[in-house]
Amino acid sequence: MPTIHPTATVASSAVVTGDVTIGAHSRVLHQAVLNGDLGPVVIGEYAVVMEHALLRGRAAHPCAIGSHVLVGPHTHLNGCTIEDEVFVATGVSVFPGAMIGTRSELRISSVVHVNTTLAPGTTVPIGWIAAGQPAELFSPDRHDALWAAQEPLDFPGTVYGVPRGTSMVEIMRRQSAAFASTA
Repeated sequence: MPTIHPTATVASSAVVTGDVTIGAHSRVLHQAVLNGDLGPVVIGEYAVVMEHALLRGRAAHPCAIGSHVLVGPHTHLNGCTIEDEVFVATGVSVFPGAMIGTRSELRISSVVHVNTTLAPGTTVPIGWIAAGQPAELFSPDRHDALWAAQEPLDFPGTVYGVPRGTSMVEIMRRQSAAFASTA
């Protein structure tokens, strides 16, 4: 069952399910989804989760949002850690195992890949991609360089628990089974 601080508010059309904790004075706006069915989602104090954002916890990677964080509309935060005083703009995606340092800015439609560590105070420009430990920033036109940094971060192992090259048949069989228990 979700735990919502008495001073926090959740819009009537938002979905808050599973192991979710919302801190004091935080706000969850209309049609945001906080899904703690597969792992915890924890939101600190004075955070705002805007419309249509999706925050998903995972068993191996809880979704932890610090205090004084703005989560913009249409964002996707999946099994990641967002430290305090971070600005997450519209359409940002952050994947499992990623850690976003204090006072960072993730600008519109930026992406932070799995198992990436973003140093405190880092800005990811509009539409850019961060990958690596420590993170390296890539413009969208640098696919080959991005792939060289991204491949060792092990997206299929981190997100699906399978080695690279596993067929979509097997991946989707596992995903279907995992989500069956939450429907």
